[in-house]
Amino acid sequence: MNLDFSAEPLFSWYVVLLLVSGLALIGIAAAGLGQSAGMRALNGLFGAGFLGYGVYLGFIFEGGDYIIFFKVFILPVVLIAAAVKNFTERSNRAQAPAPVQPPADAAN
Repeated sequence: MNLDFSAEPLFSWYVVLLLVSGLALIGIAAAGLGQSAGMRALNGLFGAGFLGYGVYLGFIFEGGDYIIFFKVFILPVVLIAAAVKNFTERSNRAQAPAPVQPPADAAN
């Protein structure tokens, strides 16, 4: 395992954030939360990518250069916020009372 918070704190926290972000996005995709199939697929793909890169850096990587994607810090927040927004909008629509229609013969 490549995590050593005393020697390389930036790298270690980056790997932890990759893993947590990946798991969160996969969890959001699996739960659905009223999202479209495209958004669920997007969450799943980014989640798998973050999780895979975190596993690679944490367990397989043997040193050298690595890329820090700043999307790891921004994208999960944006996608989770979009999922929560979709969920609350759909639940509000489901709870809204149906409009009252006057009887058909009252219009005459």
